[in-house]
Amino acid sequence: MVNYDVTVFTANLLNATTLNNVHIKLVGTEGESNRKWLVGLKGASSFVIGTTSSFTVSCSASLGKLVLIELDKKHLPLFPEDSWFPAKVEVKSPEGDTYTFPIYRWINDSEVHRFREGTAQRVINDNHHLGRYARQEELKQRAKDYRWHVYAEGIPHCIKTEGPLSLPPEVQFSFTKKTEFAYTAATGLAELKLKGLADRKVKWTDMNDLNRVFWCKRTSISDYVHEHWKEDAFFGYQFLNGVNPMMIQRCTTLPKIFPVTDDMVFPSGQGSLTDEMKKGNIFLCDYKRLDGLKPNTINGKKQYLMAPLVLLHKRPDDTLMPIAIQLKQTPADDNPIFLPTDSEYDWLIAKIFVRSADFNEHQLNVHLLRTHLLAEVFAVSLLRNIPMVHPLYKLLIPHTRYTLQINFLARLTLISPTGVFTQFTSSGGEAMTTILKRSMSSLTYRSLCIPEDIADRGLEDVPNFYYRDDGLKLWDIIHRFVQGVLSYYYKKDTEVQDDPELQKWISDIFEHGFLSQAATGIPERFTTVAELVKFVTMVIFTGSAQHSAVNSGQYDYGGWMPNTPTSLQLPPPTTKGKTSEETMLQTFPDVNVTVQGMSTVWLLSKQSSDFVPLGQYPEDHFSEDTPCKLIKAFQEELKVLSAAIKARNESLELPYTYMDPAEVENSVAI
Repeated sequence: MVNYDVTVFTANLLNATTLNNVHIKLVGTEGESNRKWLVGLKGASSFVIGTTSSFTVSCSASLGKLVLIELDKKHLPLFPEDSWFPAKVEVKSPEGDTYTFPIYRWINDSEVHRFREGTAQRVINDNHHLGRYARQEELKQRAKDYRWHVYAEGIPHCIKTEGPLSLPPEVQFSFTKKTEFAYTAATGLAELKLKGLADRKVKWTDMNDLNRVFWCKRTSISDYVHEHWKEDAFFGYQFLNGVNPMMIQRCTTLPKIFPVTDDMVFPSGQGSLTDEMKKGNIFLCDYKRLDGLKPNTINGKKQYLMAPLVLLHKRPDDTLMPIAIQLKQTPADDNPIFLPTDSEYDWLIAKIFVRSADFNEHQLNVHLLRTHLLAEVFAVSLLRNIPMVHPLYKLLIPHTRYTLQINFLARLTLISPTGVFTQFTSSGGEAMTTILKRSMSSLTYRSLCIPEDIADRGLEDVPNFYYRDDGLKLWDIIHRFVQGVLSYYYKKDTEVQDDPELQKWISDIFEHGFLSQAATGIPERFTTVAELVKFVTMVIFTGSAQHSAVNSGQYDYGGWMPNTPTSLQLPPPTTKGKTSEETMLQTFPDVNVTVQGMSTVWLLSKQSSDFVPLGQYPEDHFSEDTPCKLIKAFQEELKVLSAAIKARNESLELPYTYMDPAEVENSVAI
């Protein structure tokens, strides 16, 4: 007889315990063990939360190299069937070899579940017939569990599910996450002490009332926003380091529809637009995707959503200042170009309309489409097409955590017919679908890769652009890590070309994520290792760093409503000189709309206690030395960058933290 030492690790997750009888079978290249009931010295407590328990499985002869294990559990008559979350199983063979079998999933039934040995395997290297069979069976089940669904025509497809509890257990929220998220969602208005205002469908009449609401819940940055929101320098700063750094681009030729003259912006003759454009000092933000939309009706009142053009000038002191704003795309006598030399409230109301437009562009295109919806596509395709033993699965699965459930909840509570965005934003309803479709039609692969996006927008040398500075460093760190891992498994381009699972992953992404539009530049298949490395870098960056950059500061910059109105309910002025503080208050969204917006961005900005920062992998999916060493090197590089960002922020009046690796979550989880 020969003995195999089996160690079972139950995860340290709430409700991970099972009191059912657990059985195991070992399968090797030379045979398999009998099905063994795992009974140990710990008895019924062998598989409680966080426990490591050891057992012996005896066989008449060596099983050869272990390929997989089979696990099942059976409940006793007095005990109901429960759920168990084993982390992994380690088996030491009589030859002295140790095999690791990563599991990291819920076992809710009494069926037999097969788990592969942890060495990452591409299908071409999977030579054992039982291994190939397990691989095929796993993907068959995955294809049933993870099905595509068309939520709306013209936007990326999503997972088909009836609700959060219908999702496969391994992608659902943890108990902690579920409890905290439900609590924050249910008590958001109460936590902000706004509950008494949530039904007040009236206009604001006094800035002091707005101030009192704001003081209910604050952050250090929202305090800064409250103090500086009217200032031109802060208005310009937000295009670089606010929650939407994706609109600004260098302007080399003034659009014909934006007839700004030198006299308008350089009234003392101290410069010219032509000269300043040649020097690279003029920048443009164009909200053309919002043009011609049918805005929402809220509280029975028509809302207004403009499609502004904004011209900015970089001054000798490196301050980025707005110098002209046109609120509609077509020049006309009743569409004036607003200037800093106009009256205080003419200029302020123009900036307010821009900030409201930016809110809607940001939420639907920059945030929802370009991070949430794409991250879901990457995740569903991974879970449908890539088995657990594949190196790509091991690399990417931590970056899918909670994404499918958070996106289902977003569709249910934010953009559904009764959702908060539908009811309380100017783009809610018909306009929302149009914006998403327009955004989708202009989406490109290059714009998802920050080095190319920054270059294409001409922003390589803009000073004080911390989104760019931190983002490019993060991209490089992620790219080196991905290159190290994937180059270990794919030595030649032909190995990429000949991997059918890998090719099915990208094929599904091209079809269901980018709707088979070759113009996006998204590859339909991978032909080189370098191409694969770049794409996987983009996938990780999108779901972690980019999402953090456009999500985490939502309450910081939107908690003070006048800086980021979700909607506006008077049209912009058609002539100058008639706007006052009273006009501005009448233009702001109603009280109930304001507090619903505040509550929502508070929820969307709140980090959960089981947050996992970028580069931290609580689950040990890789077992080989090389990828494990690469993970440690990745973590060290992130730690160095985090320290550098913190040191820089100490000298900044307004710190930029959203791409500090310590603050970036591994996945789209909120």
